[in-house]
Amino acid sequence: MFTKVQQFMDSFLDMGIPGFDCIIYKDGREVFRYMNGYRNLEEKLPMRGDERYNIYSCSKPITCTAALQLFEKGKFSLEDPLSKYIPAFTNMSVQTEEGIVPANKPIRILDLFCMGAGFTYNVNSSNLRLAREETGGRCPTVKTMDYLAKDPLQFHPGEKYAYSLCHDVLAAVVEVISGMPFAEYVKKNIFDPLGMNRSTFMLPEEELDTITEQYRFNNELKRVINCGKKIQNYKLGTEYASGGAGCISTVEDYILFLEAMRKGDILLKRETIDMMSINHLTEQQLTTYGVAGGYGYGLGVRCSRGNDDITEFGWGGAAGAYLSIDRTNQMTVFYVQHVLNSPNQGIRQNVRPLALEILR
Repeated sequence: MFTKVQQFMDSFLDMGIPGFDCIIYKDGREVFRYMNGYRNLEEKLPMRGDERYNIYSCSKPITCTAALQLFEKGKFSLEDPLSKYIPAFTNMSVQTEEGIVPANKPIRILDLFCMGAGFTYNVNSSNLRLAREETGGRCPTVKTMDYLAKDPLQFHPGEKYAYSLCHDVLAAVVEVISGMPFAEYVKKNIFDPLGMNRSTFMLPEEELDTITEQYRFNNELKRVINCGKKIQNYKLGTEYASGGAGCISTVEDYILFLEAMRKGDILLKRETIDMMSINHLTEQQLTTYGVAGGYGYGLGVRCSRGNDDITEFGWGGAAGAYLSIDRTNQMTVFYVQHVLNSPNQGIRQNVRPLALEILR
């Protein structure tokens, strides 16, 4: 039944992907699970299905869900200034062609959700390097924001879309509002209620060996090279919970999150998920969005711009993870691999339409 889907994913092995795993739910039950290749290429150990992965930006929908839980409780408004919760962001500056100038408006919480605050993804700025130095490599999540706030923005808040550290800042806001460390909040309010027992934003050092082998594709050599099990680049310090890229999870854990979001009224009310999964970018911001296929961007997820042809929302991760939640067709998809700079990064999302064609 799913021969075409399997053949498509098997082609990834020919491209140099060591191994992959994919799970699909339809109408609330598992209808497809397929894995192939190796979890450890060097030792030729086959995939088992219980691997733990650094899912990188597939962390973002979890972080946005955590924040929206607090929104539902009336703890903040999307129009609130970020500085209300983290005062370091009160007087921001912007780098322009004419030089550094004061920001013409405050960063709103909405700007964090929608990647419109003006931050960059430069995790090695002089101020963030200083954060590592002055905290002895710890970089506590909220404290680190004081250093990030010293970096000039790349544009005035709300003017453009720019993929950036916005959701790391949103995790810090969750921490401030909830009064709990971000990783602890997510564990208590998302992971534990769903039974996601092998997922975390703060992996103890002694559990590093539980992560499956991670690779980086070398374009010159046309093959992968083992790059170690730790999160690359985005884990700024030992006490830093990266809301944008710091989650570790498994296929069987993460599909529980996707199903909860498909159903609604579990983690978030259905109307909140409606709000999350509609386009919030302005026409001006859409010109700098850059995601093909007629997509817009909601509260942390790609989504329809109002086009009935697009029925799903979701996102993807730097090492190849990909998620899709289709409430119209009652279908969720989670595909995962562990390869940074992967050669199939631009096509792995085609798993979803191939499967939908079969399941309709």
